Amino acid sequence: MAKLIDKLLGSNVKSPTSPEDYTEIDLSKYEEVLEEEPAETYVKIAEVSNLNQVSQLKQEIYNGNILMIDISNIRGDDLLRDRVLKELKDVIVDVHGDIAGVKGNTVIVTPTGVKIDRSKITGGKY
Repeated sequence: MAKLIDKLLGSNVKSPTSPEDYTEIDLSKYEEVLEEEPAETYVKIAEVSNLNQVSQLKQEIYNGNILMIDISNIRGDDLLRDRVLKELKDVIVDVHGDIAGVKGNTVIVTPTGVKIDRSKITGGKY
């Protein structure tokens, strides 16, 4: 009888998951561009490994684009990392945008009129 109730109502005990319980998703079919349509704002992916690249990143922000910047190449160099982030922060202050770190190796930088909500959405709740 207890097994029947557990089947109908569910059990509070979670069963262990195995790799077979997960499905590999091929996201490449969702990444294709259907048409080359100009946009006012683009989300651009970048990585930074030296200070010379910062001027191009700053120009993208001034152009109104959102940047997702991989800083893993400069994580170990505190002086370089701090200088890059300070220069990006200066641009953000200038354009009234926003900057936030995500998962330690990624920084999101937004232009004028775009703010980053730092609350996390989990299961439809904030």
